[in-house]
Amino acid sequence: MSENSFHPSQGGPRGWAVVGNGDNRRVRLFAEAARAAGVDGLRVVEWRDVLREGGCEFGPREIVRLESPGEQPEVDELLRGIAEPTRVEGSARWYDSLLATVRTLRGGIRLDDPGELAVLFDKRLCHARLAAAGVPVPRAPTSGAAVAVRGWEEVRTRMDDAGMSRVFVKLAHGSSASGVLAIESTRGSSTAGSRRWQAATSVELTAAGRLYNSLRVRRYTSEREIAAIVDALAPDRLHIEQWIPKASLHGRSADLRVLVVAGRATHAVVRTSGTPMTNLHLGGARGDLGEVRRIVGERWSRALSTCERAAACFPGTLCVAVDLLPSTGWRRFHVGEVNAFGDLLPGLAGLPDGPAAGLDTYTAQIDAAHRRYGAVPRECAAPATRGVSAVSGPSAVPQRLSGPTADRHVMMSAGSAS
Repeated sequence: MSENSFHPSQGGPRGWAVVGNGDNRRVRLFAEAARAAGVDGLRVVEWRDVLREGGCEFGPREIVRLESPGEQPEVDELLRGIAEPTRVEGSARWYDSLLATVRTLRGGIRLDDPGELAVLFDKRLCHARLAAAGVPVPRAPTSGAAVAVRGWEEVRTRMDDAGMSRVFVKLAHGSSASGVLAIESTRGSSTAGSRRWQAATSVELTAAGRLYNSLRVRRYTSEREIAAIVDALAPDRLHIEQWIPKASLHGRSADLRVLVVAGRATHAVVRTSGTPMTNLHLGGARGDLGEVRRIVGERWSRALSTCERAAACFPGTLCVAVDLLPSTGWRRFHVGEVNAFGDLLPGLAGLPDGPAAGLDTYTAQIDAAHRRYGAVPRECAAPATRGVSAVSGPSAVPQRLSGPTADRHVMMSAGSAS
């Protein structure tokens, strides 16, 4: 249930506010879209100031949008408690700190429901909510987070009990593939030494036992190393999920990121990769959506409907990004994740037969908010050229480092489509 107390009888909204990192391109792109849509006086509230000052007050008719707190080292350290931005550890503290901080935001017409954010940023809770609503999801022995997974031995046990030989082990509160391992084992007895294990991951394990995000997907074949990574990740809470073989496009595994705004699928992008992870910063590439639609045929409407059903589980959140996993042959679809901040898709126009045809992702959300809460400005119905386009400037996730650790990267963007 949304915390908004707004009622149309109060009159239309009087302004917009964005809680974000003001020097980040997410805020800049949204501000450009807002100006093009006729929104005057966008107020930017810095996450840094909210964290330092213990909250922020918004007017009762002020529309409040939350932007990702990622890609800002000082904010990241305040949330995670770790000074090294390339480190993997600290996501549990990040989650707890973010939720506590969101609770200090008072008033306004909220586009991101705090209670729903708590579910969206916990893969275990999100999986359970989707499954309860009948949304097709991969099997997950950790769904609902009833029992914590304390390390590698428990991962092995959960895999055996569920009859799974291929799983994804994920940080419950991670994003952008940080801390994700695609693990597979040979069939056979679970007796020690009788199994072969392999894990694909962007996690770099150092000799000192520290974990870093890397731009290179590594393959570990030593169970000892896999166990060391999982054991180091376990304090940040783990989610185990069936690894479903994905459909392929030109010999590469493929999935889709589908944006759902105000209950309707508005944008879609195809991601392909030669590894289990399709994230663009890990070597993935955008695929041809038109080609996929031709392959899927009449099943395309069912695919979008699946995404809309997933979004309906979060009615208090205006926009979510659904990661849709097509099975081999493009015949069935499962929802892998639902992301709160997955709308960073510069230059992507809305689906031509959808409710935001030709609009970029930010203009589509502004339009939907004005339609929901009134006072739709004339400019909001303008064509896509008036919205956001790809711009130059600081790169989004990942941020590369120089020197001997150049393949490490700063992973601070929750829900990035990259």
